[in-house]
Amino acid sequence: MDVLNRKDGAYVIGISSTNEEICAASGRISTQKGTALEIYDKSHDKVKNASLIGKVTASGHTSTLEHCYFNLAFSNVSVVVEQFMIEFRLASFTVQSRRYVDFSDCGYYVPDFGNAEITEKFVSHMDYLFGEYQYLVDNGVAKEDARFVLPYCFRSNFFCSLNARELILVLKSMIYGRGSKYPELKAIGLSLYEQCKELTPGVFTDFEKRNENTKDTYDLSFIKCHTDAEDNSDTILISATPDAETVIAKAALIESGEYSLAQAESIVKDKENVSRILDSVMGSSRPRALENAQFTFKLGNVSLACLTHFTRHRMHSIQIPDLNTCNRNAYIVPPALKDNAELLERYESCFRKTAELYEELKASGIDNNLLIYCLLSGNTIDIISTMNARELLLFFRLRTCTRAQWEIQIHANKMLDLLKDISPDLFSKYGPSCYVAKRCPEGKFSCGRFNEMMEKYGK
Repeated sequence: MDVLNRKDGAYVIGISSTNEEICAASGRISTQKGTALEIYDKSHDKVKNASLIGKVTASGHTSTLEHCYFNLAFSNVSVVVEQFMIEFRLASFTVQSRRYVDFSDCGYYVPDFGNAEITEKFVSHMDYLFGEYQYLVDNGVAKEDARFVLPYCFRSNFFCSLNARELILVLKSMIYGRGSKYPELKAIGLSLYEQCKELTPGVFTDFEKRNENTKDTYDLSFIKCHTDAEDNSDTILISATPDAETVIAKAALIESGEYSLAQAESIVKDKENVSRILDSVMGSSRPRALENAQFTFKLGNVSLACLTHFTRHRMHSIQIPDLNTCNRNAYIVPPALKDNAELLERYESCFRKTAELYEELKASGIDNNLLIYCLLSGNTIDIISTMNARELLLFFRLRTCTRAQWEIQIHANKMLDLLKDISPDLFSKYGPSCYVAKRCPEGKFSCGRFNEMMEKYGK
């Protein structure tokens, strides 16, 4: 597809070569005789395909749309768009890293305030923030720490690939749902819709009529809270599968097909059996039994920069509040800055001055949804995450590794400590990849602290 002469925004740059043919064929295969190839060979009429897809999806059988795949390019959109998109867990993303790429000249999105004076004030402040980012980098601050002062209007570039069913959910939320209150997101949604409707008219049959009443947020206005108590804990384990080790062991025994539930109940009474079963499960490349134990965390004071690291784990349930609920005066301070008074003062001034700008613009009557761009990447928020023991195995292997970003390392180690308290036989086996696999997979990037890691996580 032609990608030349396109402006900033989101574009369809690729689509399955079978286009709507595979969706139509999948709609026919459940009711027609013949092999899969015979039915596909009868599915090349675009008009008939579009009509059939519209009828099938209107009856609620939208799984047929999953066979059509789209590749999207997001070019110079704000990081608000990126964060909105990566919350769709059935899509695939590749994003420019703020840990390694210098973003001093990436530019930023300017919302339409409808007021020249406000716009000038906003632009002047954003120029100041990018100047401070550059100053920090030039004075030896690591890019992964300097990035915390980047405003949430900085431009992001990324690729996204997803099937048509998930794409419809994305566009529905952008145009009619929670994303529609942000003009940038709604404009991008409408642009993508027009592109996709032209490419796959059957997939988008009656899109407007079917989705105009979308409601993808909660109405909790009836709640009355009678306490001012605040929870200042960074990490709390809200709920956990009771006796997770034996649940996993019983599941593994039954999954083997050799043991009944009664036999499994008897076998797991021996704790040595449980430990050996857990070792066997974790040593498998398909440790499905681990999925039977689930754990829910409240993670407090997560920076918006770190939030992306959590969100990119696709196989967990994550609940993220509206970013406009962030406390503009709450932010993270990198440990590397704490011993440098001059750099620390410049860093903290970025947050103070941005909070002041936010209050000033809010008092002037600017729509609060436009003020999301006044957030800084170091502002913090609380999130909820539920992972099963299999996803936690991957999460800890990656996020307790010394190569992981320092903030998510801290959260990950706190989570692991809490889990060891309630399920020590299981989670004493968890940690970075070197500890779990008894070898470091990082090659030349290894931290060289293998023995230290074995001792630390073996305690």
